[in-house]
Amino acid sequence: MPIKTVDGYEIDYTAERLEGCDDWGAYVAVFAPSDNPMHMNNLVPKKRVAADVALTSEAMAEQEAEKAAMEILRQLKPEIKS
Repeated sequence: MPIKTVDGYEIDYTAERLEGCDDWGAYVAVFAPSDNPMHMNNLVPKKRVAADVALTSEAMAEQEAEKAAMEILRQLKPEIKS
């Protein structure tokens, strides 16, 4: 599962093979720091994104997941550019 950290937010984005077909799903979760240094707050639980796009490879799904994750982060924190 690729992980990217942007301004203290941890973005987990991944690709998973979809059941019953050859396509891939793109999934995202977003975490933020908490008062406890051993814990992160789960702001956006793992969810499927880009469900309306046919993703035929793991790389395509990861790329779509990363793109969607950055858009979610921009909605949470508008000053983030990319």
